[in-house]
Amino acid sequence: MEASPPSRRSRYVNNILEHSQRAKQGLWEIQRYNVQTFRRQPLSEISGSFGDLGTLLPILIALTDIEAISVSSTLVFSGLANIFTGLIFGIPLPVQPMKAIAAVALAQNFTRAEIASAGLFVAGAIGFLSITGLIHWFTKVIPIPVIKGIQVGTGLSLIITAGKLYPGSYHFNSLILFLAFLALLASSTFRRVPYALVVLLIGVLFVVGGPGHLLGFNIWHPHVLVPAPKSFQIGTLEAGIGQLPLTTLNSVIAVAFLASDLLPEVEAPSVTSLGLSVMVINLVGCWFSSMPVCHGSGGLAAQYRFGARSGASIIFLGLLKLLLGLFASEIASSFFKAFPNTLLCILVIAAGLELVKVGESLNTAGARDLSPIDRSNSATEELQRDSDKNLTGLTEEQRKRRWAVMFMTVAGILAFKNDAIGFLAGILCHWSFQLQDLWEHRRPRREGGIRLGNGGYDDSRTLRDLA
Repeated sequence: MEASPPSRRSRYVNNILEHSQRAKQGLWEIQRYNVQTFRRQPLSEISGSFGDLGTLLPILIALTDIEAISVSSTLVFSGLANIFTGLIFGIPLPVQPMKAIAAVALAQNFTRAEIASAGLFVAGAIGFLSITGLIHWFTKVIPIPVIKGIQVGTGLSLIITAGKLYPGSYHFNSLILFLAFLALLASSTFRRVPYALVVLLIGVLFVVGGPGHLLGFNIWHPHVLVPAPKSFQIGTLEAGIGQLPLTTLNSVIAVAFLASDLLPEVEAPSVTSLGLSVMVINLVGCWFSSMPVCHGSGGLAAQYRFGARSGASIIFLGLLKLLLGLFASEIASSFFKAFPNTLLCILVIAAGLELVKVGESLNTAGARDLSPIDRSNSATEELQRDSDKNLTGLTEEQRKRRWAVMFMTVAGILAFKNDAIGFLAGILCHWSFQLQDLWEHRRPRREGGIRLGNGGYDDSRTLRDLA
């Protein structure tokens, strides 16, 4: 007698067990990679963990000064976020402030309830996009030149921000900046030197030897904050809506692509997992007046630039944040305020340059939508017949158009200081090339010639994909 086929319930249970076993095995491999990397290059991992201080400290200090956040809660929950993302993803994934929310909060003097409401709204919206799969679909239809443009535009924005951090043209500050810049250039040759760690230690010496004094130890006392409907309305409308496209594009999509570019030997996190990560971090921390945070391509580039290659780096940073938040938030706050802006300026410049370099691979086999063509004999003969194409199969016209789309995105970001506007500019430029090719293809050919090949803008994300 033949055995009856497994029921739907048993198949469902078997699938769950199979996925659980696979996830457990993947998590174990990530921990092994973290431990092996930290043992191989401990100083580089520690140095890289401090690479994003130039982005974190100025915003953290400014929001603390207007009492819009709790510095102790921010250190505790961002530290926990660092630890868990390092354990789960195994890459130096940053946890940094939501910049658009911070900018509005500083401009309009937000209360803790209002800035928490903005963070909760963004967390809920990103979670909805991730759970429904919309963010995955969104990623598939965005042209690679637009994503590269967002990364390059963010890098250039960081460099511009570095200029604002520079305290002034005093001779001593100029000398420190010059020497730090020379050391940054030298660090490209002497990569074993933990540059960011050295800069941090120099900053500590400035703080300890400065005129101010560090406060004593204190224990974290958490307080739950429940925003009123009016505060939620203000936070959502004034800051949350503006932050949503920035988080979607730069903190989720661009980070997923950048991780695969910088660390090809490690499995990059999916956009869905990154979106869920942002959701969980803020749905927990914002109720305790923690600063709204997200991931970011600039922070990832910074930590990579200064030596971080695994999740061990941010686990170390997370443990340090957690200890400071639990027992020494007043010491940390006074230290942050006294840290020299000149040194932060150099860290931000280095992070921006590392992110700008990603645009170099736009028209090479390093781009995700391009791959080396088959190098068989027939392919070689085809290359010899068509000298206008490189190893990626792009014509000169296609390469120029991809550059145009990328730099149109960059121009929108820099001109309007808004990732959403840059994204829209790049998409419209991409669509204009698609429409131009469609018009050329469909219009009557009076000359009677035959159009061979595709000299137009050949990108895998077409108007039909978006329909």
